[in-house]
Amino acid sequence: MASVAKLPRPTEMAHRLLSERIQEGDTVVDATVGNGHDTLFLANCVGENGHVIGFDLQAGAIEKTRKRTGNRPNITLHQAGHETLDDFIAEPIAAITFNLGYLPGGDKNLITDKESTLTALKKSVAFLEPGGLLTVVAYIGHEGGPEEGEAVSDWASSLDQDNFSVARYEFQNQRNSPPFLLAIEKRM
Repeated sequence: MASVAKLPRPTEMAHRLLSERIQEGDTVVDATVGNGHDTLFLANCVGENGHVIGFDLQAGAIEKTRKRTGNRPNITLHQAGHETLDDFIAEPIAAITFNLGYLPGGDKNLITDKESTLTALKKSVAFLEPGGLLTVVAYIGHEGGPEEGEAVSDWASSLDQDNFSVARYEFQNQRNSPPFLLAIEKRM
């Protein structure tokens, strides 16, 4: 019997959508660099002529990301909250990605919170170029996670359909509050 493809996890689906959208030479944002997996993925998508701008509050996350990405010259990292991204960005952005929750392998008490995340998301959609994509993987299985996930989902649902398309991807039958993906496309 041939092997059967499994449904992609929300992070894998986010990467699929981003890889279909991002062009070599684009400028993109990793709003929550964490351990650097998305940052490296984005850097590979934009190529040497593109630019990845990354954010994280935790010095350990910035250091792990630097190690994982090999200090590539097309990556700029800021030890700053994602809600301050407008202090560092002045150009249209092709794609922005968020992973909400806590740093895997880090202090589970240091989490993203709905207020700073909503601020960051509102600023992010303003920077998206027409046709740009914003992805949000919301991990909701920790204290504060369900509230943040609900707030983010409510915000995304309220976006004007004339300006944005919003899709939600999630597993319905899994235990332990699995994460979900929101994909937000800025219309032309």
